Amino acid sequence: MVKKLISLLLTFILFLFASAQDSNVPQSDKKKLSKLTVTGYVQPQWQLGEDLASLQVGKQKHESEQSGLFNRVGIRRGRIKFFYDDGSLGSGGFQFNVVDKPGLEGAQVQIKELYVNVKAPWNKTSSIQAGVFNRPFSFEINYSSSALESPERARIISSLLPDECDLGAMLILNPGKHSPFHFLTFQGGFFAGNGINPETDNKKDFIGQLVASTAIGKLHIGAGVSYYNGGVFQTNDSVYVMNGNAFNLNVNGTNKGAYAKREYWGFDAQLNYHSVIGHTQLRGEYLFGTQPGTATTNCSPSRSELPLYEDTYIRPFGGGYVMLVQGLGRSPFSAIIKYESYDPNISVAGSEIGIPATATGNADLRYNMLGVGAFWQLTPAIRATLNYDIVGNETSDRLYSSSYRNDYSVDRKDNVFTFRLQYKF
Repeated sequence: MVKKLISLLLTFILFLFASAQDSNVPQSDKKKLSKLTVTGYVQPQWQLGEDLASLQVGKQKHESEQSGLFNRVGIRRGRIKFFYDDGSLGSGGFQFNVVDKPGLEGAQVQIKELYVNVKAPWNKTSSIQAGVFNRPFSFEINYSSSALESPERARIISSLLPDECDLGAMLILNPGKHSPFHFLTFQGGFFAGNGINPETDNKKDFIGQLVASTAIGKLHIGAGVSYYNGGVFQTNDSVYVMNGNAFNLNVNGTNKGAYAKREYWGFDAQLNYHSVIGHTQLRGEYLFGTQPGTATTNCSPSRSELPLYEDTYIRPFGGGYVMLVQGLGRSPFSAIIKYESYDPNISVAGSEIGIPATATGNADLRYNMLGVGAFWQLTPAIRATLNYDIVGNETSDRLYSSSYRNDYSVDRKDNVFTFRLQYKF
């Protein structure tokens, strides 16, 4: 159904463009069409992974394949966005994505953004926005996927805030360039909390972000603080809560149908400087809070339906990343180094994980990653990226398994090399 709707929309837009070339079309219609902008990008990529690597394109390695390296080729992202601004108070956007993710049966067309924005008539720098759009949380969430220097967002970002976008409404406040507080922007509102999937419960999550940015000569500085306050629906009466280094089981009939606390704090900062050695970018984020999950996953919900029966595990988490992008003089080449860490359960570590009495397991392990790479900005539209990610996981003797794929008593072989070509229009 979604594919048919998108096909009809594309056909209609192409018809409008073709009609605009017709000299018999009224000038008023041509003027309206001139307010429509179309942008997009496509990211074909080839990835080479170690035995247990999780690649972002193609199917994951099958157990029957020989041990050693394996590779996949596919389209990481293929997006097109239509944006209309009437030049007055209203604007709207529609973006869809061609998804080629592991686990899907072939490529699928997916709505990424669909929203309307209404500006404040007194300054036109503040507005109300409603629909499906980027959550007002974190720097990387609101940093376009076409601008990302590393292949992916940090693990902690993609785990806590999958799909980047959510369904909701928010208020955007900026006092305007003539105000002494022009460097501040606030975005905040209420969201379904289920990514780009349909809403599945009655709970609305609050997400807010305060951002500051300024320039001092060639130095550009930015910083932000984000807050998320929401909940995850509990489908039964069993809830596990950390007490010291172990989960305590709370069984209570009132748990079923209630909401587990989902609360995040995020802090980010960015420095950009132009010099004779090239453009230098240094940025980082740190997040901490409380995340409801299950026994096997620490990720946020992003599903089309609620599960029938599922125990809830509430974990205190922490983590973030720091990243350096260094341009090489006036050349079109830049070097990248990114270190990130995500600890889904900061209350337990090492050999404590997996002790039966603690009810902890694989979902409580910390992950660290060092990414090293470079990209070539061949033209403003074309970029080629090479990147190698060295992935390390926390280990515990308690999580030993005779099955190689399920053994977490050692650091798993899951490093990934990525070659990506991007065309942006």
